Amino acid sequence: MTDLTDGVLHTLFRSDQGGHEQVVLCQDRASGLKAVIAIHSTALGPALGGTRFYPYATEEEAVADALNLSRGMSYKNAMAGLDHGGGKAVIIGDPERIKTDELLLAYGRFVDSLGGRYVTACDVGTYVADMDVVARETRWATGRSPENGGAGDSSVLTAYGVFQGMRASAQHLWGDPTLRGRTVGIAGVGKVGRHLVEHLLQDGAEVVITDVREESVRGILDKHPQVTAVADTAALIRTAGLDVYAPCALGGALNDDSVLALTAKVVCGAANNQLAHPGVEKDLADRGILYAPDYVVNAGGVIQVADELHGFDFDRCKAKAAKIFDTTLGIFARAKEDGIPPAAAADRIAEQRMAEARRR
Repeated sequence: MTDLTDGVLHTLFRSDQGGHEQVVLCQDRASGLKAVIAIHSTALGPALGGTRFYPYATEEEAVADALNLSRGMSYKNAMAGLDHGGGKAVIIGDPERIKTDELLLAYGRFVDSLGGRYVTACDVGTYVADMDVVARETRWATGRSPENGGAGDSSVLTAYGVFQGMRASAQHLWGDPTLRGRTVGIAGVGKVGRHLVEHLLQDGAEVVITDVREESVRGILDKHPQVTAVADTAALIRTAGLDVYAPCALGGALNDDSVLALTAKVVCGAANNQLAHPGVEKDLADRGILYAPDYVVNAGGVIQVADELHGFDFDRCKAKAAKIFDTTLGIFARAKEDGIPPAAAADRIAEQRMAEARRR
């Protein structure tokens, strides 16, 4: 066996991060498609999660990401109160170089072959226009354009949900559900981060940003000259007077080094899988840093695309996303009651809902 197979089998069958129901390796040589579709759980309903298009260094890294992300979607969908399990797909390669309609159509055929066990949507590297193409081959593609019967850009409600999580964090820590007068640092001002900037400025917060893409930073500064930019995430997390840190790019933002360097008292952001490894949540708690679990506060987008399957209504979705405020407060209360970090409390609540569904 190759190292890749050994790694996948160990994760699936023998590690605490396993338990996935199905992992599908997809290849279409004509179009250059190489993809992984991971279904973690269908206990609550069809697995729902986006498609990430990314130039992974190795195939093993791509599989590991699909497994981690799909597991996270099970917890996210459970905490969002959705009748969906968790799934995720990754397409291997640089979308700027290899993304074509032919590749997306081939991917759509693989999604369709699962017969509705997996419902896809946008993620890093994929957009509404891409889901329109995928949907030409399968009915199980959401995040489509309104012109094609979809809900459009899900980052709008993702950012709104993160903002509700921040408000809940402020209520819990400072006794007032507002960021007015607080300084919030956002790492990543792309799809979600740019909308989050708008919410925070409207609420009266001071905003500091960084992004690896200079054009993204420039777009924010041109529109909002009162926003401050710093060179990189390392500088952002060390900013004096920072109240809230919002990781809104790729995962793994909270690790041994970054937790020690953090000046903020709250971490609440849109990125998936922010905790680099087990134990980081305890390190945050030990430092007195309140962590709003990522899969709870960033669920606005999945709430939106799930609604698309039933005839999309934006106001209905926004009302559901607003409940992220109460859900986040409930997690903080459960964490205090059980004497555990908020991330562990969220896991317990999600696992309870999934377990109850399996017994029905």
